[in-house]
Amino acid sequence: MLKIVYPICYGIDVHKTFVVATIAATDQKSITTYKTKRFSTFTKGLTSLALWLQDNQCADVCMESTGKYWIPVYNILEPSCQITLAHPKYVKAIRGKKTDKKDSIWIADLHKHGLVPGSFIPPADIRAIRDLMRYRSKLVSFKSSEKNRVQDSLTVSNIMLSSVVSDTFGKSSSAIIQHLLKHPGDRDFDFRPLLHGSMLKKQEDIALAIDGAIDEVQAGKITLCLNHIDNLKYYIAQIEATAMKLAAPYSGAMRIIESEPGINQISALVVLSEIGADMSVFHSSKHLCSWAGLAPSNDQSAGKKKSVRISRAGTYIKPILVQCAIATIKDKSFPHYRGRYEAIRLRRGHKKAIVAIARMMLTAIYHMLSTGELFNPALYEKANCKPGFVASTEEHAVKLLQRLGYSIVKLPEGA
Repeated sequence: MLKIVYPICYGIDVHKTFVVATIAATDQKSITTYKTKRFSTFTKGLTSLALWLQDNQCADVCMESTGKYWIPVYNILEPSCQITLAHPKYVKAIRGKKTDKKDSIWIADLHKHGLVPGSFIPPADIRAIRDLMRYRSKLVSFKSSEKNRVQDSLTVSNIMLSSVVSDTFGKSSSAIIQHLLKHPGDRDFDFRPLLHGSMLKKQEDIALAIDGAIDEVQAGKITLCLNHIDNLKYYIAQIEATAMKLAAPYSGAMRIIESEPGINQISALVVLSEIGADMSVFHSSKHLCSWAGLAPSNDQSAGKKKSVRISRAGTYIKPILVQCAIATIKDKSFPHYRGRYEAIRLRRGHKKAIVAIARMMLTAIYHMLSTGELFNPALYEKANCKPGFVASTEEHAVKLLQRLGYSIVKLPEGA
């Protein structure tokens, strides 16, 4: 018989307009009685739900994280209850035997035996920062989309600046585009006063690239996109300023995360908003990396390994860590990550190597936040930072030498 962990617990099946709640009370003879009730998701209904729990002396609650619908319930019950928020895959009922009432009973039954792993829910202030930074990531995506639309309009108009310059929205390129929008019929204007720095060396190529005409429709579209980009930049700056104010109590954790090579202030703020400052909520650094989607999955059957692909978890923290990993392998002041990247890239390729570096960085952040210490490059000096290649078998070594251009001749035995 399974051990009863929570003699009195509560299972909630969450929907948009209502929740179905079941209290499972187990006596000393391991006999469980159930009380089920339905409540509205309006604040009044959820307050009645909290009072019903208090009347039945129930403080242990389990509910599934259904979209955003769990958040209003969580907000009302958080002050008075110990809530376990479960991923739906851990509490999914048997297909064909599902009703709202049976779902709530099933969740309560699982929870009373302690079989439901809870999701990581950071404190309220960290959740507020997380909400802002996730909104910021959406705005950054919108800005990139608008830049792509501007680039499409320029290509349609035979303005091929992207083939000559590295950044179509740089200072010189933006000045040229603004002149073309204001004077669409001026094709032979002197653009040299608009160039800066290294762009002066590309005058002939730029003259060929801007030999086109922007019609009225494309000019209107480009103008709208550029105005939208300016607005998005302003909104992003406002969000960053607000998030930094909210993160003021966590300045120590921010300073620790920023000490990691390749991580700037905004990246540190994103990492803090996703994982928080208290690492005790994760069992180990491996648990954190798995939660962030940076660990290979386990999928074995009959002794055969089917897949080791990383999971889809960490939708927001994984991309920022990969970007930081790309930055840190270019950092000449700290070559350790570059050496590890080159060693892995030779065997596994660029993408897997970058994910491995991102995992190393997150592991370092976990230990730094756990101990309160800043990043210490001296600890990596004894490690082998040189690019290497591990030949696991004789055939593997032969293939490596052949790839490097050597011809291999096998001598007879005893020679």
